[in-house]
Amino acid sequence: MVVTSDGFNRTESWGSIIVVPVTTSSRQQSRGPTAVALPAGTAGLNKASVVLCHQITTLDRSKIGRRIGTLPKDLLSEVEDGIRAAIDIE
Repeated sequence: MVVTSDGFNRTESWGSIIVVPVTTSSRQQSRGPTAVALPAGTAGLNKASVVLCHQITTLDRSKIGRRIGTLPKDLLSEVEDGIRAAIDIE
């Protein structure tokens, strides 16, 4: 899941993209407030998945594939809360 500001994403010379990994491993869902469950079908996902907000990382822009979807506002808010919990900001 790309979480970089759209301004950076639109700047081709900006080589890195900030992402939060998404997994289909149901075991990850028990990780607490930094793991956000996404039902199958959400944002174009074929399977139920989990956003791992505690594993924020950067990737080279060339590693990013096509956009598959956009999270609904309620789930995006949960991901934002998960990121805040992971990096301890309010």
